[in-house]
Amino acid sequence: CTGAIMHARIARVVFGARDPKTGVAGSVLDLFAEPRLNHHATIEGGLLADECGAMLSSFFAGRRGRTMNA
Repeated sequence: CTGAIMHARIARVVFGARDPKTGVAGSVLDLFAEPRLNHHATIEGGLLADECGAMLSSFFAGRRGRTMNA
């Protein structure tokens, strides 16, 4: 996603839940602050983080349930 954001020259990205294992917008890495890259987007993360995290947890729990029951 980061590559697409940079190539599209998107100026601002807003997201709710961070990804502590693979995130590159400040969680594990911060590619948007990498000085060697030629485009830098403004990143606003953690908006409604608890609500977004709950939605993601519920979604993936449902996916795992369908896979196990299949």
